[in-house]
Amino acid sequence: MKTICKTDCAGCGWKERCKGCAETNGSPFGGECVTAECYKAGGENCFMEYKNRLIEEFNALGIADMPLITTLCPLIGSYVNLEYTLPSGEKIKLLDDSSIYLGYQVEKYDSDRCYGLVADNRHLLVCEYGCNGADPEIIIYKKR
Repeated sequence: MKTICKTDCAGCGWKERCKGCAETNGSPFGGECVTAECYKAGGENCFMEYKNRLIEEFNALGIADMPLITTLCPLIGSYVNLEYTLPSGEKIKLLDDSSIYLGYQVEKYDSDRCYGLVADNRHLLVCEYGCNGADPEIIIYKKR
C-alpha cells in the first residue's frame, strides 16, 4: 500500500479498513489526515515543523502532573474518540472517527491514569482516563 508520508503500513491493525493514503489523496478513512496534509504542502520538513509546534503547544499548557511531551504519532479518530459525560449528563464525542490526528498517550505522574493528547489544525485536546479509556475526563479542549 502506497502512502504519502512513507509510513510502513504492513503491520497496521487498521489496514483492512483503510482505503490507502496515496489512493485517496490523504483521506484513507474518508476524513482529513494532518500528516498527509503536511506532506502534500511541503514534505517531511513541513510535517516535522508542524509536529514540533504541536509538541510545544502541549508542553506550554503547564499541566503539572503531565510528563514532558517529546513525540506525537498519527492516530485514527475512531481509536481515540472517547465518549465524555458532560456535567448535564449528556454524552458527547469531540473528534471525527474518520480523521487522522497527531497524538500520544502518557502516564500521569503518581497515578494509574493516563493523559491522552490529540490535535489537528483546529483543536487541541488533553483528556485523562483509566485503563482502556475508562472514565474519560476532558482536561483541556481548545481552538488552535
